[in-house]
Amino acid sequence: MIDVNLKKSYNFDYHSEIVKDHLNKIDLQGLSEKEIAIRLYIHVRDFWPYYPYRFSLKKTDWKSSEIIRHKNGHCLDKAVLLISFLRANNIPARLGLAKVRNHIAIEHIVEKFGSDVLVPHGYVALFLNNKWVKATPAFNFELCDRLGVSTLEFDGENDSLFQEFDKTGNHSFMEYLEDYGTFDEVPLQIMSELMQEHYPPFLKNNIKLGDVLDLNQL
Repeated sequence: MIDVNLKKSYNFDYHSEIVKDHLNKIDLQGLSEKEIAIRLYIHVRDFWPYYPYRFSLKKTDWKSSEIIRHKNGHCLDKAVLLISFLRANNIPARLGLAKVRNHIAIEHIVEKFGSDVLVPHGYVALFLNNKWVKATPAFNFELCDRLGVSTLEFDGENDSLFQEFDKTGNHSFMEYLEDYGTFDEVPLQIMSELMQEHYPPFLKNNIKLGDVLDLNQL
């Protein structure tokens, strides 16, 4: 299974020139495998600001060589990029899907999605020091600072999945409701079914495979 999670593929096309060029600009010289994973995690977390309102069900939009061209991305976009970057550096990685509930700054999310549940939420499972650990590069530093939440860090040894509380420790920020497991490729059909099940705008606008929904355009 480890070999499968190192391979370049349709979604994780780290052999593409645009991905290779971007990686060449990240200084990874002399770093250990764990240090490389941490640096790549921080880079993806902060380089692409979090934007959850555009969701594509077009297969061609789910290649790292396409996602990397965007100025921002949601958790799944950023997970795909991190997986490609990790595999390019010989670190096995897989895509994880989950359902989470957000408790802070949810007004806009509820308005657009019709729910305070985020699904599918994307994370990365990576193999370091002979074990699988999980990391979530979704929320960039500027967003966390604006929301009063500590940035989610990753130490390369322990799971880093969510900020349970805000900086005061008095208010819940995020909780995991369900974990759907990990996948070798981007499971668009499963993602589509989950969004149809949880989000009224998907049903109202008859969003299906091959479509793109930008909730800020509605």
